[in-house]
Amino acid sequence: MEFTDFVAARGRALYRYGYVLTGNAEDAADLTQEALMRLGDAWPRVRKREDPEGYVRTTMARLHISVWRRLHRERLVATVPEAAYTDDRLGDDVGLWNELKRLPPKQRAVLVLRYYEDLSDQEIADLLGVSRGTVRSQAARALDKLRIRAAALEGERV
Repeated sequence: MEFTDFVAARGRALYRYGYVLTGNAEDAADLTQEALMRLGDAWPRVRKREDPEGYVRTTMARLHISVWRRLHRERLVATVPEAAYTDDRLGDDVGLWNELKRLPPKQRAVLVLRYYEDLSDQEIADLLGVSRGTVRSQAARALDKLRIRAAALEGERV
């Protein structure tokens, strides 16, 4: 398979993965583009392996982690957007994705890697450069926040 064929076949799925990691469309597009540029540079070596998509997803996760390690705070913008971004591809899970976006970046990354990528705690720890205990505590905190918010939303409906 050639690089352009791979991008055409898997580009949209990689963008969706980037969206889940970053929580917004612009950062997801930037993350996907940067990861694909790096894959393009390494394509002769990577295509010989069985899983070039795994290489890109790992690259995306590491790039995302390095960004939030550098920033560690909110980004201020000059103007407030006119309207909120909506993604119609999410179907019935819109509420879940919106709640996931509310989590701190490290907690969101742990949940995405654990439940979306189906990685073990040790694999996540290795990828994020933290201990397994940190992975577990971040996942527990994130799930607690999601449970509390789900209960609050359920109470509003009653």
